[in-house]
Amino acid sequence: MLTSISPLGERARHNRWAVTVTAYVLGSLLGGATTGVVLGAAGSVLPRSLLLAAAVCAVAAVVDVVRRLPTYRRQVDEDWLVRYRGWVYGLGFGYQLGLGFVTIVTSAATYAVWLLELLSGGWRAALLIGVWFGLVRSLPVLGLRTATTPERLRVMAFRLDQLSRGAGRVTVATLAASAVVLGVAA
Repeated sequence: MLTSISPLGERARHNRWAVTVTAYVLGSLLGGATTGVVLGAAGSVLPRSLLLAAAVCAVAAVVDVVRRLPTYRRQVDEDWLVRYRGWVYGLGFGYQLGLGFVTIVTSAATYAVWLLELLSGGWRAALLIGVWFGLVRSLPVLGLRTATTPERLRVMAFRLDQLSRGAGRVTVATLAASAVVLGVAA
């Protein structure tokens, strides 16, 4: 799906890549913010616990190593690519990605983010967590900026696939480091 929003694809659909990608990133930020505000508000009645937050990160790291992750197979509606303007599907795809739960969940880090938003103590802190989540989720699309020919798109798709494997290791390391930092802070 990600490779659909490339300069090559956008040009073929008579859209400007920069406009579509800007809407995509903005949508992802808004989706992350939405989840953050809702879960932060819901969790405001819960006690803040850095130790519990550390445990959430540690468990998520272990789950990502074991790879037994509950999810369901749902992607964004690719028919939007021909039905709507670039900024519309960019915003819609990004928003769904930023929400995190309406597309395929590939990492326990997504579940950890939701729990951390709940444990954050209120909607303001959870908003920051959600916006950060949305931003990080949207950034890979920027790697397609040079995909202006079919061959470059194939190369970039291959590179993104290769990088996604390394991203999983970075995610596990980040979760583990977060568990340590939160545990020490507790």
